[in-house]
Amino acid sequence: MIDMGVLGESQTRRDLAHLLHTAVERSGRNRCEIAREADLHKDALRRTLCGERSPSLGEALRILASSGMAPHAHLLLFLGAGGDQATRWLQTDIAQFFEELVGELPSALERVLGNQVHDVKPRWAKGTAHRVARLLSDHIDELERKDALLGEGGTGFGGRHG
Repeated sequence: MIDMGVLGESQTRRDLAHLLHTAVERSGRNRCEIAREADLHKDALRRTLCGERSPSLGEALRILASSGMAPHAHLLLFLGAGGDQATRWLQTDIAQFFEELVGELPSALERVLGNQVHDVKPRWAKGTAHRVARLLSDHIDELERKDALLGEGGTGFGGRHG
């Protein structure tokens, strides 16, 4: 069950303002540039970043994108895991990975599952998430082992000696 307290307007506005403010600060860009690129008045951006004004969905996406962040990933993280998680992942490769993963996942599920897509049960989500994370961890380990072998063997790609 969803805790309705965390969905309150003032708490949501504060958490989103914190995420957007942190994104703008970490971007290294000045606020006027971000406001101009996000198609916002600089005062509207200021009020949004301090939590006095709620941005539209499009404004939040544009602020994140203008700040050099993965906009969809951070809003999805904000909605699904909370503002703290979204803020921790700002300017990270995992955020970019998440952006591409959630963008590709719906079509991949339909392509691979076909008609079985309608048989998927919500209760499987948590286990599936853990399985995907383990699969990704195993993939990273395998790539690191291959890199180590290539480094020790003294040969480049294709077996050519350098």
